Amino acid sequence: MEQFHTLQPVLILLIIGIMAIAVMRPIHMSPIVGYLLAGMLVGSHGLGWIEESETTHLLAELGVVFLLFDIGLHFSLANIWDARKDILGLGPVQVILCTVGFSFLVVLIGLDIDVSIVIGATLALSSTAVVAQILADNQQSNCPVAVTTTAVLIFQDICAIFLLILAASMGEEGVSLGSIIGIAGLKALASFIVAIMLGRFVIAPFFHWVAKSKDDEIFTAMALLIVLSTAAATSLAGLSLTLGAFLAGMIISETPYRHLIQTEVKPFRGLLLGFFFITVGMALNTDVIIQQWWKIAAVAFVLILIKFLFTYLAARLLRMPKRNALQMSIMLAQGSEFAFVILAMPTVQRSMGSEYSAILIIAVAASMALTPILVKIERNFAKKQADKDWDASKSEASPRKNSNADVIIVGMGEVGKNVANALDAHNISYRGVEVDHDCFVSACASGYTVGFGDATDLRLMDTIKMSHAKTIVITFANYEIARQLAPIVMERYTDLKLMVSVANEEEKEKFDALGMLAVIQNSFPRGLDMAVAVSTEHEIAKSKISKWMKRQQEQELDATLSSSLTEKTLTIS
Repeated sequence: MEQFHTLQPVLILLIIGIMAIAVMRPIHMSPIVGYLLAGMLVGSHGLGWIEESETTHLLAELGVVFLLFDIGLHFSLANIWDARKDILGLGPVQVILCTVGFSFLVVLIGLDIDVSIVIGATLALSSTAVVAQILADNQQSNCPVAVTTTAVLIFQDICAIFLLILAASMGEEGVSLGSIIGIAGLKALASFIVAIMLGRFVIAPFFHWVAKSKDDEIFTAMALLIVLSTAAATSLAGLSLTLGAFLAGMIISETPYRHLIQTEVKPFRGLLLGFFFITVGMALNTDVIIQQWWKIAAVAFVLILIKFLFTYLAARLLRMPKRNALQMSIMLAQGSEFAFVILAMPTVQRSMGSEYSAILIIAVAASMALTPILVKIERNFAKKQADKDWDASKSEASPRKNSNADVIIVGMGEVGKNVANALDAHNISYRGVEVDHDCFVSACASGYTVGFGDATDLRLMDTIKMSHAKTIVITFANYEIARQLAPIVMERYTDLKLMVSVANEEEKEKFDALGMLAVIQNSFPRGLDMAVAVSTEHEIAKSKISKWMKRQQEQELDATLSSSLTEKTLTIS
């Protein structure tokens, strides 16, 4: 009987976790919302099926540990360097503006400045889990908006680690806020350096030795051992378990075995993280929700509004296009899962009071629930705007505004988008041209620079001033059209390079004979071969191209793994 009572909360957590996923996925809402609602339903403030115990606390803490481990797996010095413009530019500006705005409001309700800064910085963070799911659902993982948004989230995740250390250090008598921040910064910096050294000089060689056994189970066991032992080590050193988990992820991210370990560990991460959110829901007082619903709604509205306004302001200050800035600002307008951890810390709760803490946590959860809806509204708006651009472009009697783009991309499907991604990454200007309505709208809504144009119309060259372009990339193979137009184009623009995407060697020979540079598409994802060829033509260093290509393949693999695991979860449930 005693063993049953020990297992009972685990069984209930599993059942309601599966039900939360099954209910939320079909309505395109984050499972996090389902977990929170399920926790409220079965907790002591609801039906009372589960009471807080050592078992539930352990499962909840392990959930946060694996969340931080997964974030660490995607974090490396190479990633920071590749996205340094946004990580070290837009990221800090966005976090600082939002932190100042929220901290000012918290001070107004009477809290001390040090607690206000911690709460303000916590509310400045956005949910990596929610945004990543939205990007995957909309198939936007590699588009311009997604790249910038992901970079900002990486910076926010770094800030979250720092905040966890800072919040844990608060409340010590005789220690000033400046000293706490300085000590937290030194601890974080020292931890990062140790993690990088361990990853490169100890763990990578060890995993290489383990790989010779060709046994995936050993990798899984080793990954779990590294996560738990690193978390335990940081806890013994007076730091948090979560910092250790993040560092464990960083350590493994420096090895070639990241994807294998990520695949093996991700089910643990999803399951335990679900337990964490359910326990957060259990702690939410339904009486507070019923009695203070209008305050919760007001706080959620203010949270979303302030984050949207300051994120948009930060993006525009750094000259991000209006449409892209709008989309990114809405995507980052929710609170973060880290808010549940930091706002539940004893020091923060004592300073805020249990009622304010509950209101804020519920408001953060509400903002997460609303984000997919707001993003869907924004995407519909973006598509309507693209429709207007389409109609205006087709009915335009006068020539378009001249474009001095270095590359003209004809066709903005999958291949065209990947070529545009490469050009963006290497700071080469481009302009997309699309005649298909659906492709045009999709590309515009995802933040690509694209205009209407028919490649079979010779007037297109004068309309978009192709004489200034160095390269035209044609992303589809139509030999009959190419046979008619290629000689005219090359005669009129002798320095212009014509590149075309083909499927096989036979097509390549036919297009090469016309004087075009044909590129066979064998890569994953499609278009990578053409992207590499165009980058090479524009004298981008091979090392830069190789790094970009590797990053694109990793992002595509991450999205594929995530989609595959989601489908498995839905099948089980």
